[in-house]
Amino acid sequence: MVDSKDPSVWSALTASFTLIMVTELGDKTFFIAAILAMRNSRLAIYSGAMLALVVMTLLAVGAGNLAPLLIPKVYTHYAAAALFLFFGVRLLKDGWGMHPDHVSDELEETEAELGEESEELEPLAGGERRRAGGSGRGTCGLPAAFVQSFTLTFLAEWGDRSQIATLALAASKDAVGVTVGSIFGHSICTGLAVVGGRMLASRISERTVHLVGGIVFLAFAVAAVLMGPEDL
Repeated sequence: MVDSKDPSVWSALTASFTLIMVTELGDKTFFIAAILAMRNSRLAIYSGAMLALVVMTLLAVGAGNLAPLLIPKVYTHYAAAALFLFFGVRLLKDGWGMHPDHVSDELEETEAELGEESEELEPLAGGERRRAGGSGRGTCGLPAAFVQSFTLTFLAEWGDRSQIATLALAASKDAVGVTVGSIFGHSICTGLAVVGGRMLASRISERTVHLVGGIVFLAFAVAAVLMGPEDL
């Protein structure tokens, strides 16, 4: 449970929530949820994606929380700052070179990958689809859409920028705050994706997302250097 009187918890929660919001909007996992929700139950897609993201968040926070036990905190702290700096510079560089009307590469790639699978699906009543010859049920009797959403999101999130950044944040900030903030951020981003991700993606400039994300990551890096591990 989050201690409302502990400033370190709220600092971690705010930082992780902000980090997830700027890295997940327009990310591959965002588009996976958006595209799958167009042809499947939104509840099934949201539940599967969120379960995968919660699991990945717990793995990232766990690894980040263990790092200071194996390596002196001063090293993990500045390693996290270096990661934030790297991601910040990379996002700013990519964003600066984009045209304002640039179509997301992540969107095109995800649509292409899921488009191949859609050819194997047959229509169901109400506009939904299922695998040809299938019953609409996946592993252990779970809905096929839920299993597909969980699997694709889990694989896409593994080693993703947001997961690595979450790990780095957990290595230098309160683990509970990072966990709660990250899951809260994921729940909002995934909800937006499921409700109207494709429409939202067409209205949000990917260049703007990259530039804002880069600035946020650089702010984290500067804050980490100025504060130092002893202040956390």
